[in-house]
Amino acid sequence: MTAPRIAPYGSWRSPITSDWIVAETVLLGQPTLSGGEVYWTETRPSEKGRTAIVRCGEDGRAGDLNPAPFSAQTRVNEYGGGSYVVSEGVVYFCNRSDQRLYALERGGAARAITPPGNMRYADGTVDRPRRRIICVREDHNVVGAQADTTIAAIDLDGGSEGRVLLSGNDFYSSPRVSPDGSRLAWLTWRHPNMPWDATELWVAEIQADGSLSRVERVAGGESESVIQPEWSPDGVLYFGSDRTGWWNLYRWTSGRVEPLTALEVEFGRPQWIFAMSSYAFESPHRIVCLYCDRGRWHLAILDTRTRKLDSIETPYTEIRHLQAAPGRALFMAGSPAEAEALVELDLATGRQRVLRRSSDLSIDSGYLSVAESIEFPTERGLTAHAFYYAPKNRDFSAPAGERPPLIVRCHGGPTSAAASTLNFQMQYWTSRGFAVLDVNHGGSTGYGRAYRERLNGRWGIVDVEDCENAARYLVERGLADPTRTSIVGGSAGGFTVLASLTTRRFFKAGASYFGVSDQELLAGDHGHKFEWKYSFSLIGPWPERRDLYRERSPIHAADKIESPVIFFQGLEDVVVPPAQTEIMVEALRKKGLPVAYVAFQGEGHGFRGAAAIKRALDAELYFYSRVFGFAPADPIEPVPIENFAVS
Repeated sequence: MTAPRIAPYGSWRSPITSDWIVAETVLLGQPTLSGGEVYWTETRPSEKGRTAIVRCGEDGRAGDLNPAPFSAQTRVNEYGGGSYVVSEGVVYFCNRSDQRLYALERGGAARAITPPGNMRYADGTVDRPRRRIICVREDHNVVGAQADTTIAAIDLDGGSEGRVLLSGNDFYSSPRVSPDGSRLAWLTWRHPNMPWDATELWVAEIQADGSLSRVERVAGGESESVIQPEWSPDGVLYFGSDRTGWWNLYRWTSGRVEPLTALEVEFGRPQWIFAMSSYAFESPHRIVCLYCDRGRWHLAILDTRTRKLDSIETPYTEIRHLQAAPGRALFMAGSPAEAEALVELDLATGRQRVLRRSSDLSIDSGYLSVAESIEFPTERGLTAHAFYYAPKNRDFSAPAGERPPLIVRCHGGPTSAAASTLNFQMQYWTSRGFAVLDVNHGGSTGYGRAYRERLNGRWGIVDVEDCENAARYLVERGLADPTRTSIVGGSAGGFTVLASLTTRRFFKAGASYFGVSDQELLAGDHGHKFEWKYSFSLIGPWPERRDLYRERSPIHAADKIESPVIFFQGLEDVVVPPAQTEIMVEALRKKGLPVAYVAFQGEGHGFRGAAAIKRALDAELYFYSRVFGFAPADPIEPVPIENFAVS
């Protein structure tokens, strides 16, 4: 092997190109076990973000069920999830373009079972004895008003928008019918709470005519987040709750709640989307479950009689969407050395079989940077968390004494979490000579409720402090160049980017992907329903604390930004509408600050199409090359940078 070439950081030639990434990568979701068959979804950049439902038979052969242009994507709560359900070989799904429910019978064409209109459907469960789907329904018929969310029953034979079973609350999720069909469980919550703040678990009896009676609250309240209610095969109701400060597992039996685990780990995640699953029943007395300990996910078996928890060794650090059946488990999993894949586990032998990989890309490990979990000191004597990726490319090394440019990534949510799974978009940067820090700032999930609540009342402060302190931690150890630091994030992470640049002077550049710039617009009547009052806990009550909203809104402090910024925006985004970005771009343009704006027709909140993903990656690299003064190894389509002059 030849000796590495000496070249400045940022200018290394990498085989991990944007074309390579988008051509070979899909987003896997919602695995389902039904009989001997496995189902899942694939969102494909190469098909302009279309989501296909894939079925793998007992013979191991897999194929798409919904042909183009059908795309299984619900827009309930805008973030979706739970877009399909399977019963007796029939798949029922919500189609992206018209949000109607369709039935797909084996060998047949998709058949609409709801009429055209302004309804959306998600998170369904099939009530087979009554030939109906019970699901969450959003009614968007009243123009200019917030959507009306209910739990409704949809006739499998089609023809109607459904019969409302539950209404009157702001949000519903997780309708689940007991195995004998006699009871329904569900979750509900109210503004200003998000589902990780406070939810309630309710149960009702299902009458002969399909209506509900004897409604009873089981758990939850103003300081308790209940997640994922499930009926065991023998008809006992289980759920997760963070009443101890950590999401643990419980059951409701004989009218009382019993804890099954009492650990300082997380047996669940925040319910950003529907149909999330962190445990499943292998049998009436054995639960296959996931738990997160200090940012790393583990697989285990819980005996519901003895409450004994036995860990199952796996090579994975990130595991989600768990399903189970007698003798086997199914889940999405990845590690720092392996991109996410759909994995089937034989619980008796421990044998693992990969059914589908999110990426078939194969690359020499000499080009891959492995995530290193770090803890770093931050404000108020606290500790925060991040994943550090060092520059790595077997073909190159930097000139002696040079330190790499640093990209600090802040995740969305902001109640989400960075993961350590192999991500080729991350490797795009490290293989070119960048250091990357993926920060789990205060407010992130995976470290308990108290860590999550560090952000309460302090959004735009704690996240900003933690991102800067993470970067300083690397700089002080000589692992990053303090003159070439950038902060990047999307949505809520984009807000952290802009808040950092308006309130601090540490970062020398920023990249905002559909970032929030005006908190007042989100808190007013312009925001979508799910997050309409999210900022009440993160900033303060609206409009009583309008002063805080103005103080925390980067749009009112654009004149304080001193670093170049590039903005990326989908023009169909309803979560963070284009005006949020365009107002900020115009403010920086008028100030005379270097600014670039890249907008995408047909893209919403998060880019799904190959063209947008490719262009965003390359445009961000081009932007850094100009701002930080290095020459990329390969030609890149230029991005207009206004007010930029090379000194």
